[in-house]
Amino acid sequence: MSANGEGLGRVLTVALGLCLVCSVVVSAAAVVLKPAQEANKTRDLKRNILMAAGLLDPALSVEEQFEQVETRVVDLDAGVFVDDVDPATFDQREAAKDPQRSRAIPGEQDPAKLVRREHQALVYLVRGAAGDLDKIILPIRGYGLWSTLYGFMALEADGNTIAGLGFYEHGETPGLGGEVDNPRWKSIWSGKQVYQADQVAIQVLKGSVSAGSAQEQWQVDGLSGATLTTKGVNNLVRYWLGEQGFKPLLDNLRQGEV
Repeated sequence: MSANGEGLGRVLTVALGLCLVCSVVVSAAAVVLKPAQEANKTRDLKRNILMAAGLLDPALSVEEQFEQVETRVVDLDAGVFVDDVDPATFDQREAAKDPQRSRAIPGEQDPAKLVRREHQALVYLVRGAAGDLDKIILPIRGYGLWSTLYGFMALEADGNTIAGLGFYEHGETPGLGGEVDNPRWKSIWSGKQVYQADQVAIQVLKGSVSAGSAQEQWQVDGLSGATLTTKGVNNLVRYWLGEQGFKPLLDNLRQGEV
């Protein structure tokens, strides 16, 4: 019995030692790889920003191309830039979870199902050679059928004409709601108008846009077979381009007040 006990003890010791060594190796690998993972995450985010604005050139490095993009933090309610917050370290998702840096959205005012909206947000500005504003790129998000969709909408300098749209993170159904990633569908956003008589008029239809209709320039085809994802995209786009989103900033930019 003693020999059996000693044998069992040795097995347990070896197993414990193996677990300890594996834990150390995994932890060390996580620490060593974390900077590279964060760098890749940042690079991918920059790539999606450039892509939404139609500025991505596969022949050039993302970092080189992103030098033309100016990142700013904006106070959403006032529509003005905030200079005492570093955009390089500002985490918009974390801000949305923090009661001190966000506010709860009443259900009837929350079509995008955000629950909370941060007080401040990131925006990305692209300027021409003369320093004139060329593109405004806005982070947008909202709930679809199964998930929160995270993406970017790019506007021309007029703050009204859509230059592009793209989602970089979502869990919608492949082949249905997942068609938000379809290049053909994304391309039909370009040139559409956001506002009509100073009100958000852009709308993602349940069906297809009627060519030649009076409202064609403010309408986008819905996703076939994905009614709830279509509704979600419509709601989130209209929310972020409205008074609770980036409209105060866009108004100020048009008037040259920021």
